[in-house]
Amino acid sequence: MSTNWAGNVTFTAAQAVEPVSADDLRALVRGSSAVHVVGSGHSFSPIADTSGTLVSLAAMPEVFEVSGHTVRVGAGMTLAALAPRLEAAGLALHTLPSLPHITVAGAISTATHGSGARSLAGAVRSVEVMRADGSTVELTSQGAAVSLGGLGIFTTVTLDVVPSFEIAQTVYEHVAWTTLLTNFEQILDGAYSVSAFVDWRGGATLWVKHRVGDEPVAFPGKEADGPRHPVVGQPPSRCTEQGGVPGPWHERLPHFRAEFTPSVGQELQTEYFVPRTRAVTALRALAEMSTVISPLVQACEIRTVSAEPQWLSPAYDRDSLAIHFTWMPNTEAVLALLPRLEEAIAPRPHWGKLFTVPPMLLAARYPQWDAFRSLVNEHDPKGVFRNDFLTRYFGLTASS
Repeated sequence: MSTNWAGNVTFTAAQAVEPVSADDLRALVRGSSAVHVVGSGHSFSPIADTSGTLVSLAAMPEVFEVSGHTVRVGAGMTLAALAPRLEAAGLALHTLPSLPHITVAGAISTATHGSGARSLAGAVRSVEVMRADGSTVELTSQGAAVSLGGLGIFTTVTLDVVPSFEIAQTVYEHVAWTTLLTNFEQILDGAYSVSAFVDWRGGATLWVKHRVGDEPVAFPGKEADGPRHPVVGQPPSRCTEQGGVPGPWHERLPHFRAEFTPSVGQELQTEYFVPRTRAVTALRALAEMSTVISPLVQACEIRTVSAEPQWLSPAYDRDSLAIHFTWMPNTEAVLALLPRLEEAIAPRPHWGKLFTVPPMLLAARYPQWDAFRSLVNEHDPKGVFRNDFLTRYFGLTASS
């Protein structure tokens, strides 16, 4: 893997490897001065890059062990591979990201959320981490799950699971912007998961994922007369089934089917989190910049995320609104626009997507910032797992 999924980040690693066993991984780590793990490559920031050895866990032995209400899985397993295994056991995750192509470790270490009230990191019971000396340790700290690869290499993850359930997905079109803002709480809380795709020209489309058995709620707009894709002009066959047809949780919670290239392919992504208490204020502020947003955006999705205890989750300690932008693949123009958006809404950004918030401002928005720095220094005192991204935002270097 020489670049990330979108091609906007070229990895600078001296070598890329795929160990096939724990012993291979241990020997690799012990013999390296700089190591970082890459998952599916679906990050748009340089969070996974390293000057040393870039490690993929894709070839590691499969781990899948159910015990009561938990499952222990290999960190490099994709959610697309995990979900059917859980379904066969009559179990489910409470959430899945919009695309199931990403790895378990990649999703939790960046607090990636999806359909449902919490990010996948909210289901983490513990993580097993291989440190620079090759030893492994099981961590349950609230700073461990969302750790950006800074503590070591996640080898297995233990997740809370729930009984399997069914979801029916319906798309409602032609929802007026004023209707969305005026009825924000009722709309976003009206089903198991609600995504509003706003076009910044005065309208929105709702993707409603209703849990079968829950009391149905009426939504504004008109039910779509056929399948839809979030990005106008893209084939809806790539998306999970709509039209209110019930199906297993893992075939409805993602927006995109595992067997297709997710979303658009030629794109950049940004996601901002603001407190839910000022969600409408933030949306109004962005709407005032619609003329500069619209030419660059392919899709913009908003949905809510419940408060989480993980230190570096963008939803840490506060119910939040997540505002996701799928941009045109114009890096220069997008990076020029982001500071204006960030100044207007003062967000916590998604770690794996594009943002330009300066380190000092970002640190002030996370109460446990210094506690996380201390945790990294405790588990990686020689800085083997640190990279330019961690150094820039946390001042973490090999000599910290």
